[in-house]
Amino acid sequence: MTLLFDTIKTHSMLLLLLTVFIIPGLHIHKVEAFKAPFRPGDILPLLPRQVSWPILIKLNNAVDLLPSFVGAASATNNSILHWKGACFYNNTAWLEFHNNTGTQFGGATLHIKVSNAHSWTCMDLYVFATPYRVTWDYYFLSREHTLDFKEWESEAELEYVKNRGVSIFLMQAGMLGTLQALWEVLPLFTNTGWGENANLAFLKKHMGANFEERPQPWVTNITVDDVHSGDFLALSKIRGRWGGFETLEKWVTGAYAGHTAVCLRDSEGKLWVAESGHENEEGEDVIAILPWDEWWEFELTKDDANPQIALLPLHPDHRAKFNETAAWEYAKSMSGMPYGYHNLIFSWIDTINGNYPAPLDAHLDSIGMPNKVASVMTVWTQMEPAYAGNLWNEALNKRLGTQHDILLSPQNLSLSEILVEVEKRGSSFGELLAIPEQDDWVYADGKSTSCVAFVYELYKEAGLFGQLASSIHVTEFTIKDAYSLKLFETNSSRLPKWCNDADTVKLPFCQIRGKYRMELPGYNTMDPYPHMNERCPSLPPKYLRPVGC
Repeated sequence: MTLLFDTIKTHSMLLLLLTVFIIPGLHIHKVEAFKAPFRPGDILPLLPRQVSWPILIKLNNAVDLLPSFVGAASATNNSILHWKGACFYNNTAWLEFHNNTGTQFGGATLHIKVSNAHSWTCMDLYVFATPYRVTWDYYFLSREHTLDFKEWESEAELEYVKNRGVSIFLMQAGMLGTLQALWEVLPLFTNTGWGENANLAFLKKHMGANFEERPQPWVTNITVDDVHSGDFLALSKIRGRWGGFETLEKWVTGAYAGHTAVCLRDSEGKLWVAESGHENEEGEDVIAILPWDEWWEFELTKDDANPQIALLPLHPDHRAKFNETAAWEYAKSMSGMPYGYHNLIFSWIDTINGNYPAPLDAHLDSIGMPNKVASVMTVWTQMEPAYAGNLWNEALNKRLGTQHDILLSPQNLSLSEILVEVEKRGSSFGELLAIPEQDDWVYADGKSTSCVAFVYELYKEAGLFGQLASSIHVTEFTIKDAYSLKLFETNSSRLPKWCNDADTVKLPFCQIRGKYRMELPGYNTMDPYPHMNERCPSLPPKYLRPVGC
C-alpha cells in the first residue's frame, strides 16, 4: 500500500504539471469531437484541503480503493476484451505470447488500447494480476499501450495464463479519486484528533453509527467487588493503529466494538483480566492475564487509542454454572501464545459472496472466485510475504488438506499454488474461504484465537455452552456474534448501582469509559445453536442474517 500511495502521489504531481503548463498550450483540431477541458472531480484533490475536502468527501470514499474487475485479457482465439473505464470510455485489451528472452517458458505482451476520455485531465489506474504476480500502470493518453511480461515465473503460471488470461482491475474512482479514497483511509490510523474524527465519520457514513456524546464524567468509579468471573469486556478503539484497524473490522463484520477481554477471579478473590491482543515488551501481540488494577490503569492513562469500554455482566444463571477452575486452566494454557492472526479473517468470511462490502464482491468469475479478494491477497503476499502467510496461507492449506506435515509434505502450498490447486479441483477460491474454521485446528505456533475466539473458547471450557460445546466453533464468531449471544444480564435492576449512574440513557450493560455512548445492536438476543455463525452473510449497512446460519 505504501508503494502504491507513493506511486499515486508522484503521478498526481505529474498531472498537476500537465494541467498547469502543457494543456493550456494545446490546440483542438477542428474535426475533433468536443471534449471538456476538465471535470471538477479530476482536479478537486489538488485544491486547498479546506476547499476540496467538503466536496470530495461526498464524491469518493474508502471503498473506492477497491479495484473493479473488468475482465481477463486472453490470447485464446484472438479474443479481445472490451470495457468502459473511469476516464476512458472505450477500452480494449488482448494478450500476445512471445519468447523474446529465449527462456524456458517465454513471456507475453498485454496490449491495451484506450480512447474516448471524458476530459483532458483524467487518467485511469489499473492493476494487472495473475496468481504469481501483481503490477500496475496508468494511462492518460488516447492510444495503444503495452505491458510486457518478459518471462513467466514457472510452467504453472504459463498454463494458468493460457487458460485464464491476465486479470485486469480498474481503480474505479480514477487516479485522483483513488488518492482521495486513500485520504479517507490513511487518517484512520493516525493517533491524532483528525484521526479520531476520521474514524467516527467513517463509521457514521458506512455503518450508520451515532456516537452520541455522554454526560461527564466519562470514566465510571467502579466497585470491583461487583465484577465477577466471566463478565465480558467490549472495547471500541477510535484512533491510532488499532483504531483504524478496528474501524475497518467493524465495517466488514457489522460489530460495534473492536476488541474483547474477560474477567476472572482467582482462588483468593483477586480480579484479573484475560485477553488476546495484549502488546508485550517486545511489541508482540499475545494472550495475557493481567491484574485488574494494571489493566484498568493502562486503559485509563496509557491507551492512546481512546477506547470506549463496556462491561457486560453474565446472567446469574450462567454465572452459577461458570467453572472458574476450568476457565483458569484454559487461560493459563494459552498465556503467552500469539494473537490469533491465522483465523482472524475467517470469522468474518462465511459465504461465497455475502460477506464482502460492495464493491469488493462486484465480480465473481466463471468458477465463483472473488477476484478482488484473491487480488488483494496476492498484492499483500508480494509486499509482506511473512505477514500475509501468517494471516491466511496456513489456514487455506488446512482447508485444502495440504497443510505442512513432516511425513507427508515438505511445506505448505503458497498462495499462487493454492489458487491453481483450487481450480484443478473444480472448486473456487470463494468456496475455500467460506469453509468454517475448526476450534481444534493447531497451527505451527499453536492454537490460534483472536480476541473474541479466546473469550468464547474460555466460555466453552467453563461450561457455558453445555452439550452444544462440541457442535459450536467459536473461532467462527465475530465480536457482533459474541455480544449478540444470550448470555448476559437481562434485568437492569440487577446491574451494579454505579452502572451508567451518570448517564441519562440507561444502557442494558455498563459503559465504564468513553466520551461516546456505545451501541451494541442485537445485544443479548440470540440463543446458541449447533454450527452457529458458520454460514452468515454480513453486508452493510443493515448486516441482515438469516435464521440459523
